[in-house]
Amino acid sequence: MNALRAVCALVCGWLAGVASVQAAPRCADDVPWQRVAAGVWHWSPAVEAEIGYANAGHVLPTSVVLHGAQALLIDPGPSHAHGQRLRRSLACRFGAQVRWIVNTHAHAENVLGNSAFADQVADGTVQILATAATRAGMAQRCPDCLASLTAKAGTDAMAGTNIVLPTRTLTEGEVLRVGPYRLRVLRTEQGHTGGDLVLWDAQRRLLWAGGLVYGQRLPELAQGSLDGWLAALDRLATLRPRLVVGNVVSVASDASTLPPALTGTRAYLGALRSGVLNAMDQGLQASDATTVTLPAYSAWAGHAERQGFNAQRAWRELEPNWMEQESPAK
Repeated sequence: MNALRAVCALVCGWLAGVASVQAAPRCADDVPWQRVAAGVWHWSPAVEAEIGYANAGHVLPTSVVLHGAQALLIDPGPSHAHGQRLRRSLACRFGAQVRWIVNTHAHAENVLGNSAFADQVADGTVQILATAATRAGMAQRCPDCLASLTAKAGTDAMAGTNIVLPTRTLTEGEVLRVGPYRLRVLRTEQGHTGGDLVLWDAQRRLLWAGGLVYGQRLPELAQGSLDGWLAALDRLATLRPRLVVGNVVSVASDASTLPPALTGTRAYLGALRSGVLNAMDQGLQASDATTVTLPAYSAWAGHAERQGFNAQRAWRELEPNWMEQESPAK
């Protein structure tokens, strides 16, 4: 009888263990990662749109380079909550811990996700990498940018978000190594901002271009330079990238073409430059810059919000050179 009771106890214990395993919650992974190459994944917004309550500030891709349990995260997104989702998902889906975070440029929607890794930055297990110009820009503007992003995306979306600055400065020629993958730091560009970081995986022809490359969303000409941006895109085109990760992920259709977002951004900026110079040639004044509307791009997200500003910014940049060309020879 005692033996029977012992067997029953063992069986009941085994069944309880099975039930416990079956009832154990699976780790939560709600990030829709998309694979673009071996070890490279991205999480992009569902649609290209302006920052708002509906997207909680998520308007551009976060990408990750993975090898084993190590992860290099590029542009961790707009908020503490966004960064926490990334952190949980990488551990859950890939069994990986973030070792490095790259901030490509000093815009809030790219860098405020640093907040979710503040504890690991403090204990030295995570480094945040950026150009010197990006770190300086974040230190100067991120408090105002955080307030602006909170107003646009909502206080709930931005709850708990703190500014966490880069801890290591990247320089041209440096190589970031993640297992067998090599990402070379190219020259710092001054186009979209005063210090745009570009990373290049030459072996696989993968290019991280930060805010220099847009999709069907109007580029933002704010802290940068129109002519500097055009020159930067021309330099990037000579690399003949197969895939570009910028404000959108864009893939070339074949080896003879460039990713369409790269050529599309170049076309818009070229049209903006031509439109402003044509307006000057017609005798218009700086106050008339907003008449350069570029209707061919009116369907792009952000056109109504930014085209007038872009035209004014381009006018201020181009006018001194235009006036020198128009001055009579002495």
